[in-house]
Amino acid sequence: MDAQTWRAGCCCLLLLALVGSTRSEGVQSCEEVRKLFQWRLVGTVKGLPDSPRAGPDLQVCISKKPTCCTRKMEERYQTAARQDMQEVLQSSSSTLKFLISRNAAAFQETLENLIRQAENYTSIFFCNSYRNMALEATASVQEFFTDVGLYLFGADVHPEEFVNRFFDGLFPLVYNHLISPGVTDSSLEYSECIRMARRDVSPFGNIPQRVMGQMGRSLLPSRTFLQALNLGIEVINTTDHLHFSRECSRAVLRMQYCPHCQGLTLSKPCMGYCLNVMRGCLAHMAELNPHWHAYIRSLGELSDAMHGTYDIEHVLLNFHLLVNDAVMQAHLDAQKLSEQINKICGRPIRTPTQSPRCSFEGSKEKHGMKISPRNGEETLANRRKEFINSLRLYRTFYGGLADELCVNELAAADGLPCWDGEHIVKSYTQRVVGNGIKAQSGNPEVKVRGTDPVINQIIDKLKHVIQLLQGRSPKPNKWELQMGSGGGMAEQVSGECDDEDGCGGSGSGEVKRTLKITDWMPEEMNLSDVKQIHQTGGSSTLDTAGSGCSAATDSMAFMLMGAVMLLPWL
Repeated sequence: MDAQTWRAGCCCLLLLALVGSTRSEGVQSCEEVRKLFQWRLVGTVKGLPDSPRAGPDLQVCISKKPTCCTRKMEERYQTAARQDMQEVLQSSSSTLKFLISRNAAAFQETLENLIRQAENYTSIFFCNSYRNMALEATASVQEFFTDVGLYLFGADVHPEEFVNRFFDGLFPLVYNHLISPGVTDSSLEYSECIRMARRDVSPFGNIPQRVMGQMGRSLLPSRTFLQALNLGIEVINTTDHLHFSRECSRAVLRMQYCPHCQGLTLSKPCMGYCLNVMRGCLAHMAELNPHWHAYIRSLGELSDAMHGTYDIEHVLLNFHLLVNDAVMQAHLDAQKLSEQINKICGRPIRTPTQSPRCSFEGSKEKHGMKISPRNGEETLANRRKEFINSLRLYRTFYGGLADELCVNELAAADGLPCWDGEHIVKSYTQRVVGNGIKAQSGNPEVKVRGTDPVINQIIDKLKHVIQLLQGRSPKPNKWELQMGSGGGMAEQVSGECDDEDGCGGSGSGEVKRTLKITDWMPEEMNLSDVKQIHQTGGSSTLDTAGSGCSAATDSMAFMLMGAVMLLPWL
């Protein structure tokens, strides 16, 4: 039974107890107490008193007056008090938990869809521009984007490794089809030799290094952002199910249910009394507040920094442009590369074979998406910004939780008679303590001892993820990126986006985010429509062997496609 249902049921039952329920004097019957007790605990309980009597065996709800409670009732009330605390905590955090979990799921879904679309762009690029090698390139393209996804979602893979693996696999295809072309196929051993020689002969110039830099700068912040959201959900789940101390449980029992023993079924605790009890019970949880605040601030800083070369959308959707640059570079250096490979691997022993055709051929128009007018308010960055703005409203959630529970859920309104732990009074006269462990030394209602190991563990996790978030937030001037262990690559990059980073408008035909986020799944884009809409500014052509396909015509039309339609944030 949840807290909301319980409160609604209580209202119905307690209306029957309006007469004589706000004063303990003159209580002649325990009938209303019995009804409420049986309803709250679901079912009939034997041995409930019909009228007030002495209760010498009570441990918490001690009173000099006759009581409607027995020791067994008190024990059941104790269990109910613990359940009430769990329910009210879960109810208070439900909106925050839903906010984070909803956006974490949407963010992951968006990244998965973005990866699929970037892979689709790259495959169509090969089909349009280098269709003789397109089918052979499929495995390398699929493996590359699989690794991108694994890295984003926390697997122990490194951008440097899978970028090198992609270009290692690309070089034999480029060599066989462009540098030493022909409707032939080299042996597997010869192709492996070419693959191994790639890093020595550098056929693609500095393109692999540029891809490593862009992938590292864009994937790592997104990976960290997603991990941080999942930790936020873990923090809330943990605090929703904390085990409270014996002192706290007894204090909540005294505040919530001991009035029933005196027939005061409609009473509510005084505000100051409630604050002392809840601030005592939640003292350890309040210690999370500065770390939770820093966590949300760091998430916002990272989100704000994810633009330009740090924008995963931009980098993934324009990956095919750098692949094209790499292939063109190798083709320009064809003679030199051919001589180098002949020295390293010897001349190939070739056997005639039929080049496999492009897997997209005949159905190009089934791949991609329809163009939709841009809505500047619905980009991924703006969705992320909206989420952070909503999350900032909860910066002091843990520091103010006790107060929120008393004000919104538990305590009597100002000016009304209220329960002070012993009697119905006009106001609470004890000192009201502040939030946090240090403030509880003078708490008259709850004794707080030691530290909570579960809370300490959460604090350690928050500190760790804050360090990660701050380390992945690019600084305004420079941010040093340490790549994986493969080549020990380290580069310092400017916070500005330029052509070297692949995000400048240098006539490269880069993909822009021009699509409205309108549906859950990507729609199809007719490539012939794209060619009619966009005009190419390039003039150089490169015919792939046997394909009859112009790179400047087909590939440039592809390069100028609009950006991806992303999954909307829920």
